[in-house]
Amino acid sequence: MEILPQLILNGLIAGAVYSLVALGFNLIYGTAKFFDLGYGALTAVGGYTVFYFSKTLGLNIYLSIIIGILIAGLIGFIIEKLVYRKLRNKKASNMVFMIASLGVMTTLQAIIAILFSSQFQTFSDKIESRTFEIFGAVITNVQATMFVLSITIMLVLALMLVLALIFKFTKFGKVVKAVSDDEEVSKIVIF
Repeated sequence: MEILPQLILNGLIAGAVYSLVALGFNLIYGTAKFFDLGYGALTAVGGYTVFYFSKTLGLNIYLSIIIGILIAGLIGFIIEKLVYRKLRNKKASNMVFMIASLGVMTTLQAIIAILFSSQFQTFSDKIESRTFEIFGAVITNVQATMFVLSITIMLVLALMLVLALIFKFTKFGKVVKAVSDDEEVSKIVIF
């Protein structure tokens, strides 16, 4: 195994995963208009939920992933209802939201540390691991799956952005919007 190809491959895998997390932060900031520090801890809640259901309770890994997504979403919904919505109703400033999200992050991290300790946890016995060599670098099937899924999601989002730009800035997009607003009037104007 050569070191440079391995470093490049590891960087690509980590970058793909980090870009998905950054995309999540961006989506939250774009809609909620504050930087939610608790989002990162909420992703860890999903991961530890998968760990608990698959490794501790012995459930199927794929079922555990679905449960992890649902529980992280449910906890996120509860946090929105109990913390952020109340602040929004009181017209709190962005600084108050950021401090509240810091409290959410600290609370979630503390709960995870209490339940699972602060040591690394692994799934190695639950997922069949095979390795592949690419240009002298070694990659596992799990890393390859993470990379491919991350790139696929980013490509779909890029396609959505291109479509949004087409609908907003081209004549075709304006025609489509006109048809969706009022079909009869748009037929008169277009033809």
